[in-house]
Amino acid sequence: MIELYISSLITFFVVIDPPGCAPIFAGLTKGASVAHRRAMAIRAVLVASAILFAFALFGEALLKGLGISLASFRIAGGIMLFLIALEMVFEKRTERREDRAAKIAATPEVEDVSIFPMAMPMIAGPGSIASVMLLGSRNPGLEQHLVVFGALATILLLTLIALLAAGPIMRVLGVKIEAVITRLLGVLLAALAVQFVIDGVKISLG
Repeated sequence: MIELYISSLITFFVVIDPPGCAPIFAGLTKGASVAHRRAMAIRAVLVASAILFAFALFGEALLKGLGISLASFRIAGGIMLFLIALEMVFEKRTERREDRAAKIAATPEVEDVSIFPMAMPMIAGPGSIASVMLLGSRNPGLEQHLVVFGALATILLLTLIALLAAGPIMRVLGVKIEAVITRLLGVLLAALAVQFVIDGVKISLG
């Protein structure tokens, strides 16, 4: 159970990337009052949590309804996570997030960024949705599900803390240290993604 919790924790941390969300949120909420910024951070994490837990609980039933096997989803999810890992290693993911944030910031009528782009797709994006469904399908028991949910809840809480402390975090980390951390996490995610694909192929051939 401890191994499952740690592996789930690492997966969600890498995919959701709380330290990576913090600078984006800080840039988008520049000029907002402390109370408004806090409200947006809480709303963003609550909405993202609702989306991720909904997919964790009902995602498998949705796949069955669409006639998609879990093995196929594992392979597809693994490939998707591997592409995200490549983007992290080569800093493409950060560039794309910053471009998206710049477009939102350039629209003066947009004030509340909690739902878009923070809750979705930055926190509850394709990678995190795929991860929560993959981990759920690999660990079908009730106890295993609770462990995975616990790891997800931990990372979402960490994301909330990162958003609330976005300014200080940016001053402490700096751009260079953040880039190094992102690349290391990208390599880790690539290995996890390959494991997902291997698991899916084994089930298909077995």
